[in-house]
Formats: sequence, C-alpha cells, structure tokens
Amino acid sequence: MWQTPLGGDGLIRETSPAFLPTSGPMITPEYVRTMAAYNAEMNRRIYDAAARLSDEERRRHRGAFWGSIHGTLNHILWGDMAWMSRFDGWDKLAAGIKQSDALHQDFFALSNARAEADRRISDWAGQVNPDWLHGDLAWVSAVLGKEISKPKTLLVAHFFNHQTHHRGQVHAMLTAAGEKTGDTDLPFIL
Repeated sequence: MWQTPLGGDGLIRETSPAFLPTSGPMITPEYVRTMAAYNAEMNRRIYDAAARLSDEERRRHRGAFWGSIHGTLNHILWGDMAWMSRFDGWDKLAAGIKQSDALHQDFFALSNARAEADRRISDWAGQVNPDWLHGDLAWVSAVLGKEISKPKTLLVAHFFNHQTHHRGQVHAMLTAAGEKTGDTDLPFIL
C-alpha cells in the first residue's frame, strides 16, 4: 500500500499504486544483468573522474547527504555490500549505516574494493534466475530494529535504484568540481 493524496481535500490515504504491473514480471534476470553491467560501467566512469581530483577535493564537504564525493562513494559501496550479504551471502559489515561514509579511508583502496564488488555483483547477476526472484526475502533491519520481509523483485529494484540515486549525487559533485564522466543515460551506455 502507498500513501497518496487523493481528491481536493489534500488528505493522505493508503492506496494500491496503479503503476505496478498487473501481468508479467517487471524485474527479470535480464533486468538484473543489465543493471549490474550499467552499475559497473558508471562506477568505472565515476571513479575515473574522481581519481583526477586531489584527495582534498574528493573529501571536500559539498552539501550532499553523505557530505563529500569520498563519503558518498563509501556509502554506495557499503549499501551494495549490505544488500549483497542478503542476496548472495557476502560477509556482513561490522560498520553500521552511520559509519558507511568511512568504510575506506584511502581512495585507491576504496576504488579497488568498488571494482571487486562490481565484479562480484556481475557474477551474482549472471546466476539470478526467475526462481530466485520469486518470493520474499526476510532480514533483520538494524536501522528499524526489526525483521522485515519484502518481495525480492522490489529489493533488487531498490538495490539498483540506491546506487543510481547516490551516484547521481556524486556526478553532480564531480561536475561542480570541473570533472566529466561522459554520458550517463542507460540506453547509450550499454
């Protein structure tokens, strides 16, 4: 159920979203593989651009939620690792979300960890099948302090959306710092 304003009274009511597909899967193994490839290519472009900046420029607070380019890149990797621990049995992280912007202090260690994570995400994506996507995934949310269960397809969509959301913030910070990543549009990347 979603909360949406209905009618002229401006009241919020819970409704079923009309935009959800009524037949056929929206999230397929092909979608997972496409998004994993897009993720890896965009990360390569973002990290190449960030590497052209000084460490001071990468760490400069630029008003983003995770502060800096360096902090936001750390958070993206942290989020990917947290979800992959649920999707594919990766080791659970000791650091919580509040420390996610400090996962790696050294940029080149962060860059290497990102490349390795992208390789592993692509390997996982290559193994995803319709049976794995079917059903729910349950996990204990440290943020909410309780067990959550959601459809795997929704969680996979969130996984890729989270990357894209924060990578967009990094892209804006890189652009403001005078760096370019090239095109970012999915149809023109792959």
